[in-house]
Amino acid sequence: MIDKRLTDLLGTQYPIIQGGMARISKPELVSAVSNAGGLGVLTSVGVDAAGFRADIQEIRRLTDKPFGVNLMLQLDNIPELLEVVKEEKPAIVLTGAGTPKDFAQDLQALGIKVIPVVSAVKHAKKMEALGVDAVVCEGQEAGGHIGITSTMATLPQVVQAVDIPVIAAGGIGSGQAIAAAECLGACGVQIGTLFLAAEECAISEAYRQQVIDAGDQDTIVTGISTGGRVRSVASPFLAELLSDELKGLDPKVFLERTQGSYGRAIAGEIDQGTIQAGEVAGQVKAKSTAKAIIDRLVAEYQETVAKFQS
Repeated sequence: MIDKRLTDLLGTQYPIIQGGMARISKPELVSAVSNAGGLGVLTSVGVDAAGFRADIQEIRRLTDKPFGVNLMLQLDNIPELLEVVKEEKPAIVLTGAGTPKDFAQDLQALGIKVIPVVSAVKHAKKMEALGVDAVVCEGQEAGGHIGITSTMATLPQVVQAVDIPVIAAGGIGSGQAIAAAECLGACGVQIGTLFLAAEECAISEAYRQQVIDAGDQDTIVTGISTGGRVRSVASPFLAELLSDELKGLDPKVFLERTQGSYGRAIAGEIDQGTIQAGEVAGQVKAKSTAKAIIDRLVAEYQETVAKFQS
């Protein structure tokens, strides 16, 4: 890749970060991505401190390459998870759903890089002032919990607003998209949805097949009434839910109806499940491996750059 800022920061071969997808970015996927030259990222959702530590240690058994952990800061057990991070010292900590202001400098003093996910210029500026190592700028094309503006619109504004490295996320489904993100000033990318196709990803085959079968118009955003927008593969369950939201569904009722729906999808109960995935689900064509996905991205990127240079 042309821009070396992110690979130098992460210690990876490629500037490709695997998004820390809640509950499903487990040691097998994380280690496979890191072994393939990217940065695998472990989820902290759905585990206690002991399980989190065991996952980190399992990754170290499977790879000697750098990897990261993702901390969702609204979790009740963040203090316990942070203690594990301080003791185990993964190379990178990515954060979401809050600010790492209370612990970022403590982690950096231990040699851990801190990279928050942001979706607006004002948040990127706050993180730069805090002294973080980089930010992930995520647009609403992403899967799971999202903001309200697109990567194409937000990324160049964030790049212009801060001097720290900016990583693009949301809508990155090909090597061509990686090249485009670099043209907009990003030093690398974070990708989640493509890795749902990886056999190492901890989801049911039913979940994976729904993503593979999805077309370019087959994602839907729910949770608008609650302030917690979530992008998922469209289904009759979610279409009915969105219709009710637009008719004024009580946010409490919405939360009751969706409680546990993501976990059900992971387990294979897709009829009443929430199959979180981004808009690039339409670019996921078949089950694969983490290495094959990264190899394809790199080849597409190199081919694209060569066209511009010829």
